[in-house]
Amino acid sequence: MAKTIVVQQIGSPIRRPKDQRQTLVGLGLNKMHRTRELVDTPSARGMVAKIPHLVRIIEERG
Repeated sequence: MAKTIVVQQIGSPIRRPKDQRQTLVGLGLNKMHRTRELVDTPSARGMVAKIPHLVRIIEERG
């Protein structure tokens, strides 16, 4: 089984640049306090690193 990470949206996309809103949508998040389990890939980690003020990693499963 692949390693996964669980991310939660902690910030609002309101009044954020368009690329940050699109990164949230790319992660599958769109509303506050939603969580999503993602495969732990470099692209997913890069997207999370791009918006650390809007999301947080809750758990790393492996």
